[in-house]
Amino acid sequence: MTDTTDEQLAGQYEAFPYPKRDPRDEAKRLIVGSPSHLREIDHWIFGATRPAGRPLNALVAGAGTGDATIMLAQQMASLGRPGTVTWLDRSAAARAVAQGRAAARGLGNVVWEQRSLLELPGSGLGPFDYIDCCGVLHHLPDPQAGLRALLSVLAPHGGLGLMVYAPHGRTGVYMMQDALRRLAPPAETPQQRLDVARRVMRHLPETQWLRMNRHFDDHINGGDAGLYDLLLNPRDRAYTVPELDALLASVGLQVACWVEPVRYDPVAMLPDPRLRARLEAMTPTERAAVAEALAGNMAMHIVYCVRADAPVTRADPAADSSVPVLRELDGTALAKGIRPDGTLVVHFDGLRVPVALPPLASAILPLVDGTSRVADIRNALGRRGIKPDAFDKAWRATFTALERVNRLLLAAPA
Repeated sequence: MTDTTDEQLAGQYEAFPYPKRDPRDEAKRLIVGSPSHLREIDHWIFGATRPAGRPLNALVAGAGTGDATIMLAQQMASLGRPGTVTWLDRSAAARAVAQGRAAARGLGNVVWEQRSLLELPGSGLGPFDYIDCCGVLHHLPDPQAGLRALLSVLAPHGGLGLMVYAPHGRTGVYMMQDALRRLAPPAETPQQRLDVARRVMRHLPETQWLRMNRHFDDHINGGDAGLYDLLLNPRDRAYTVPELDALLASVGLQVACWVEPVRYDPVAMLPDPRLRARLEAMTPTERAAVAEALAGNMAMHIVYCVRADAPVTRADPAADSSVPVLRELDGTALAKGIRPDGTLVVHFDGLRVPVALPPLASAILPLVDGTSRVADIRNALGRRGIKPDAFDKAWRATFTALERVNRLLLAAPA
């Protein structure tokens, strides 16, 4: 499974651990994103049915300088959730950065494993309830083998959060990679190649598509590690929606959620009734492929996956005992953002998507605090004269609309 390109890749991440991070910055902020946000794992992988008190054994494979590891470990610690997060990567340089970040936060729930994810079968590690693998599969000589290695240590009812590159939103990247491959051959040292890339970037023609692409900024704000990873990576493959779906199916996986779901729904971009009729005749993957091609701004695909034969169990968002939670949003502020026409405009890398909400949403959202049950919210509004039937109808519409933008989810049961 190791070839010359793989050796070059290993050398790259020792020279330029990725992404660029400084442990001193942990005092200022927690980097939060998808996948591997604890709220998302609870909702999309376990359907908000796995008790919060059950220990979560998580693996971050190809963990780099630790973004997913630190985020998940900190969220578990902050919420008092039992379990551990295993950091796994080949790079000693990346491990040093990630350990510095964990130490800065005083995190004691991280396990450190310096090895390749391809060594997981027979390693004695696991089983893991959840596995994160971001920005790794598209660099492997055999992505199928990488997925099979991950599945070998996945618990029977567990799931994965994956990220791979997408082609349309990376317009310009592969042109530049081709130019730099010729100007700075991969056989040269990382420092030599980086020097060439810097010089080229200073003279980038105005017509180069990379100058017009605003869907990523590693080459601008990511330091040497970001520039190298984007434009000098020796192996970099992008997947369209159908290609990624086929890759996952080939190893027995199914997508539980494309993040964010509304981005993969072309109806949001094509409201014309005749076009909608054509879209409704398509499979979900076909519709998602249309959305990807129409939007043109997806630089990556993030998916939550489970085994294809796994039973899909989801909590009922309207059940009295369900606890809704807003992801990094304040319900009161969100309600104030609803326009007079009843829509909330959400932005995805420049794409504006209007989300239609019922009139009662402005009264419901301020009561979503992450601890109140649906029954509590219904009762609170009942005291204001809102009938239960009216609430139930409005709540389902509100939840469905905001779940599609991955911001209103259900918490794990106590």
